[in-house]
Amino acid sequence: MKIGTMGRGKLRIYLGAAPGVGKTYAMLSEAHRRIERGTDCVVGFVEHYARPRTEVLLHGLEQIPRREIEYRGSVFTEMDVDAVLQRRPAVALVDELAHTNVPGSRNGKRWQDVEELLQAGIDVVSTVNIQHLESLGDVVESITGVRQRETVPDEVVRHADQIELVDMSPQALRRRMAHGNIYKPDKVDAALSNYFRPGNLTALRELALLWTADRVDEYLQQYRGEHNIRSTWQARERIVVGLTGGREGRTLIRRAARLAEKGAGGEVLAVYISRSDGLTSASPKELAVQRTLVEDLGGTFHHVIGDDIPSALLDFARGVNATQIVLGASRRHTWQYIFGPGVGAAVARESGPDLDVHIVTHEEVAKGRGLPVARGARLGRSRIIGGWLTGVVGPALLSLLLLHVEAQLGLANDMLLFLSLTVAAALIGGLLPALASAAVGSLLINYFFTPPLHQLTIADPKNIVAIVIFVSVAVSVASVVDLAARRTHQAARLRAESEILSFLAGSVLRGETSLEALLERVRETFGMESVALLERTSEVEPWTRAGSVGPTPVARPEDADVDMPVGDHLALALSGRVLPAEDRRVLGAFAAQAAVVLDRQRLQQEAEQARELAEGNRIRTALLAAVSHDLRTPLAAIKASVSSLRSDDVDWSPEDQAELLAGIEEGADKLDHLVGNLLDMSRLQTGTVTPLIRVIDLDEVVPMALGGVPEDSVELDIPEDLSMVAVDPGLLERAVANIVENAVKYSPDHEPVLVSASAIADRVEIRVVDRGPGVPDEAKDRIFEPFQRYGDAPRGAGVGLGLAVARGFAEAIGGSLTAEDTPGGGLTMVLSLPPAAGLPDAARPVGHDRLPEARALRRTDSGR
Repeated sequence: MKIGTMGRGKLRIYLGAAPGVGKTYAMLSEAHRRIERGTDCVVGFVEHYARPRTEVLLHGLEQIPRREIEYRGSVFTEMDVDAVLQRRPAVALVDELAHTNVPGSRNGKRWQDVEELLQAGIDVVSTVNIQHLESLGDVVESITGVRQRETVPDEVVRHADQIELVDMSPQALRRRMAHGNIYKPDKVDAALSNYFRPGNLTALRELALLWTADRVDEYLQQYRGEHNIRSTWQARERIVVGLTGGREGRTLIRRAARLAEKGAGGEVLAVYISRSDGLTSASPKELAVQRTLVEDLGGTFHHVIGDDIPSALLDFARGVNATQIVLGASRRHTWQYIFGPGVGAAVARESGPDLDVHIVTHEEVAKGRGLPVARGARLGRSRIIGGWLTGVVGPALLSLLLLHVEAQLGLANDMLLFLSLTVAAALIGGLLPALASAAVGSLLINYFFTPPLHQLTIADPKNIVAIVIFVSVAVSVASVVDLAARRTHQAARLRAESEILSFLAGSVLRGETSLEALLERVRETFGMESVALLERTSEVEPWTRAGSVGPTPVARPEDADVDMPVGDHLALALSGRVLPAEDRRVLGAFAAQAAVVLDRQRLQQEAEQARELAEGNRIRTALLAAVSHDLRTPLAAIKASVSSLRSDDVDWSPEDQAELLAGIEEGADKLDHLVGNLLDMSRLQTGTVTPLIRVIDLDEVVPMALGGVPEDSVELDIPEDLSMVAVDPGLLERAVANIVENAVKYSPDHEPVLVSASAIADRVEIRVVDRGPGVPDEAKDRIFEPFQRYGDAPRGAGVGLGLAVARGFAEAIGGSLTAEDTPGGGLTMVLSLPPAAGLPDAARPVGHDRLPEARALRRTDSGR
C-alpha cells in the first residue's frame, strides 16, 4: 500500500530495560502483525547480532538494502535513508535509535534519520535501551561503571506517540545470557560478572520503570490540562498529609502510610503550608523529624506557601491528582471555634466528591497550640481595602451621624470619635489609610463642627490647636502601627530564615547526600520553576549540570533569573522569577550546602570505588597466595615424580614406578580439586549456578560424596525410611563432599567423622560431626567466607574455599549450612534441606550427568 503526501508520521518506541530483554524481537513481532493486517511495512535497519530467534523473524519482511560507507580502510553498512524515502512505505522498522552513524553518513545520529522519515509522513517503529537516554547517562555510569557513548535526547523519546516498555527480571535475563541467547559463549562469563550483575540489572530495571511511569503521569497531567479537568482521577492512590509542624504529624504520616499500603502503587505526599510572611508556629526540629519519617516510609515532603491554608492544601492536592487527604483533629480549645470552623472542616466542605478527607484523632486534640499563631505582618488586599474604607468612608458616615443627632456632643468628643476612626484605619490598613483618615477627618471637623460652620476657616484659635493636636495624634498612631508592622515583618523574615538555616544545619549533621532533594527544597522555598547546580572545570570551559530539578533547567548562569556563584567553578541557577535582595542571603546558604552535598556525593563514590578496589585486591592477594603456595606444592610433587621417572641414572623397580605414578596422580587430583573450587567460587559470585531440582533419596547421593576420604574415616547413618528431598543431586554431592573432607582433615586419626541424617519439622538435616579442635562462636561465620582458614594456619593443601563453596551450593538448592559446637568438643556442620513433601516423585537423580565432575572431584580444600 503506497501513501501520498501526508502529515508527520507517528513514532512508536520499544524501550528496553537492559540489553537482551527482547525489544528487537518485540518490534519484529509487531511488524508481522501489521503485515497480516495489510499494512505496507519494511525493514529500514535491523541488527539481529546472530541471535537465532531474532534472525528467524526477519524472514518474510521486506528489507531495504543498506548503504555501504568506507571509513579508514573498512567498509560499514548504515540505513539508506534515501532508499527508504524513495520506497515510501507506510511503516519503517529502524533499530537502535541512539546509534551513531559512520562518518560520511547523511546524518550524524540515527534518530536524526528517523526524524527525516517522520517528516516525510512515514510511521517508524524503533528501539532504544534505557541506558541510552541522555539525561540518565551519569546515573547509569554510577551504577554500571560504564559510560554510554551513544545517547539519544530524552525529548526525542518523550515525544514518541507510543512508548512500550520491554522488561524482564534480572534472573531471567541472566539465564538467557548463560544459555547463549544474547552473546557468544566466550563473552558470557565476562558479561555476567560485569555489566550484567544482578544489582546492575535491578537498578536499570527500576530506572526504566520509573522513567516510563513519569511519562505516563506526564501524559495524564497533559490530558487533564488540555481538557480542563479539575476533578481527581483515581488512577492510583495519592495521599496528601497536611502537617502543622506539631507532634501529631508523626501519627498522621504513619496513618497515611498504612492507607497507601492497602492499594498497589500508593504514594504519600506530606505537605507543610506556611504563610507568605514566613510566620509560623511550627517547630523546625519537629518538621525535620517528620521530613525524615515520611522519606523513610517511601513518601515525599513538600513545603508550600499560602495565606489561605485550606485553599492552598486543596490546590496542592488537586495539582498532584491526589485521591485522599489526611488531617489531624483540631488542637484548638472549644471557645476558639467562635473564630471559624477550622482547617479540617473547611477542607472537608470544599473538597468535593473527588477527594476523601480523613480526620485522624491524636493525643494533642483540644490541647491548644504549642505556640500562638502570629498574625500576618504583610497586609493582604482585603485589609488594605478595609483600611481605606475605614479611613475615608468612615469619617463621612460619622459626620452624617453626628449631624442628625439632636444633642450636641461638643467639639472635643467629636474629635475623639474621628480619632478612633483614624486609629482603626491604622490598625486595619496601615500608614497610608490612617493618614488619609486624619486628613479627611480634619477637613470634616473644620467644615461641619468648627465655627464658622460650613466654611474651611476657623474663628477660635483654640479650635486650631485642637485640630493640630488631632492630626498629630493621628499621624503618630499611624506611624507607630506601621512601624510595628514592619518590625513584625522583619521578625517573620528572620524567623523564616532561621528555620531554613536550621534545616540546612540539620541536613549537614544527618549526612544527607541527595543533591536533587536539596535542589527541590530550594525550588519549593523560593517558589521557582526550576533549579540547577552548574559547574565547570575552568573559566574557558562550558558549564555542565551537576544536578537539576524542574521542567526546563538552564544551561548557563546568564540564562537564569537568579544565579548565585559558589566559588569559581560552581553556580546555583534559578528560573521562574526575580528574588528580592534580602532573599539572596538564604539562597547563598543553600548554594554553599549544594556544593558541600556535591563534594560529599563524589567522595562517597570515590570511597565506594576504593572499597571495591580494596576488596578486589584482597581477593587477588589471597588468590596469589593460593597459586604461590597451595598450588605450587602439588606441582612440585608432580615435577619431582616425573623427573625421577625420566631419569636414566636410576633403574626403578615396578613398585617404585607405581608409587611415583600414584604420587603424580595424587598431585594432579589435588590441583584439579583446588582449581575446581576456585571455579565454583567464581560461578557462585557471578550468580551463574542454575540448580536442576529433582526428588531423590539421600542414601543415593551422600555415599557417593565420601569417595575422596579414607573408608574408615567416616561413619554413615542414614535411615531407610527418611523423607526424600527436592534438591540438585550434583550440587548436593559436591557440598557434602567439601563438608566431610573438611571435617576429616581436622578430626583426630582415631575418631571417625559421623555423617547422619534425620527429619526435623519441615526440614531434612544432614549433620557432619567431628571431634577436632572446634571453632569459637565469634569465628563460626567467618569460616564460610572465601579464602578463610581458621587461625590462618597453613595446613597442607587448600585455599580456604571448601566451606564457602559448600554454603553457596546449599543456598542455591534452597537449603542452608551452619556450624554448631559438638558436645564434648569438636564442630558439627548442619546442612538443612527442603523435603519433597507434596512434590511428585521424579526419576532417580541424573544430576551427576549434568555435573560429571561431582563424582570425580573429592574436596581436600579446607575451609578452616
